[in-house]
Amino acid sequence: MAAAPLAPHALYQEVAEHLRQRIFNRQLEPGSWIDEMALCAELGISRTPLREALKVLAAEGLVTMKVRRGAYVTEMSERDVREAYQLLALLESDAAAQVATRASSAEIQELDELHQALEQHVAQRDEFFHANEQFHLRLLAIEGNRWRQHIVTDLRRLMKLNRHHSLFQPGRPQDSLKEHRALMAALHARDAELARKLMHQHFQQGLAAAQPTER
Repeated sequence: MAAAPLAPHALYQEVAEHLRQRIFNRQLEPGSWIDEMALCAELGISRTPLREALKVLAAEGLVTMKVRRGAYVTEMSERDVREAYQLLALLESDAAAQVATRASSAEIQELDELHQALEQHVAQRDEFFHANEQFHLRLLAIEGNRWRQHIVTDLRRLMKLNRHHSLFQPGRPQDSLKEHRALMAALHARDAELARKLMHQHFQQGLAAAQPTER
């Protein structure tokens, strides 16, 4: 069914968000060519806001512009995935250590509540995926390093392009939940080094699940 046309006054940021969600929902698959004329007709917009939107998505890494070939949804190579996991492991493990040391009891309780959403949705992939992202982003917000948050948000956005995301693999949500339980125990115990170690291992296990041929 054709999408409803966007309002005539829609800005390129709205077009970018619309396309961003289509990419995340796999309506536009990684590696696929973006048919600009078809999208303009479908959304009821001119080429100008679409092209500006594509520039935004290209800056985010979600779209790759190829000379004389147009725009394509970015594909994550095995190396891209490995390097993204390595960076996330470093950044988020340090954040976990900081939270274990400095977070208030109320903030730890917030993480507990987000963890309970993981417990409730472990059998529902999309809900678990969302709850997992909310947990990690809230932990970063509590830690409070805005530069770390910016980098991790960009990396997590790109990770949504990964065809073999770890949480898509059979059994991985259950294993991830166990890792989150151990992390929460370390945060409650205010054990910074254990929290750092467990978060790092969490990403190592995620990488192993995302690249089954390397296991």
